[in-house]
Amino acid sequence: MRLAELSERSGVSTATIKYYLREGLLAPGHQINATTAEYDEEHLRRLRLVRAMIQVGRVPVATVREVLGHVDDDSLPRTMRLGASVWALPQVPEPDADDEFVQGARIAMEELLAKLGWSHAQSLTTLSPSFRSLVVAAAALRRIGYEWSIETLVPYARLMHQVAELDMEFMESHVTEAEKAEVAVLGVVLVEPMLRALHRLAQEEESSRRYGLE
Repeated sequence: MRLAELSERSGVSTATIKYYLREGLLAPGHQINATTAEYDEEHLRRLRLVRAMIQVGRVPVATVREVLGHVDDDSLPRTMRLGASVWALPQVPEPDADDEFVQGARIAMEELLAKLGWSHAQSLTTLSPSFRSLVVAAAALRRIGYEWSIETLVPYARLMHQVAELDMEFMESHVTEAEKAEVAVLGVVLVEPMLRALHRLAQEEESSRRYGLE
């Protein structure tokens, strides 16, 4: 397809597509002559991914470029490729290591991982942005006096593991390694907000069932 058709099918203006091409977010088209290039379904899929990251996820262009660099890195084994692609997305800042609430939360969350038997996650506690987010949230709860115990968190974590299994099954239904990494990125940008919304709707539903509407 030519640029005009790519624009029509994607809903992205030709000017924006040209900008993405200049920024390296989209691979160049297959050059037909000095002024004309053709694009394929791979370009269309990648364009939709870029648009979702920028428009919906509010991910900066420079970060999108970094994420896509990991998505397309054939030298990485699958686990590292998925991890690098997701870790490159915007994350919470590093918490104050001297904060007593952070220190206590870190110890508690490490104990939680040990209780769950999540050995891979245990090995990445000093590196993982996901673990950092967990510590930051747990520390905030401790600070305001609403600490969640390990015993309270365990069933939640086990439910999340079931969600992760579904995530992996869906990811494995895609063919190429790049597509699998794209699914992981979309899981953070689009699916996590959808799951949060379902969680809140479920709470509303359960509240009405237990306590009524009056």
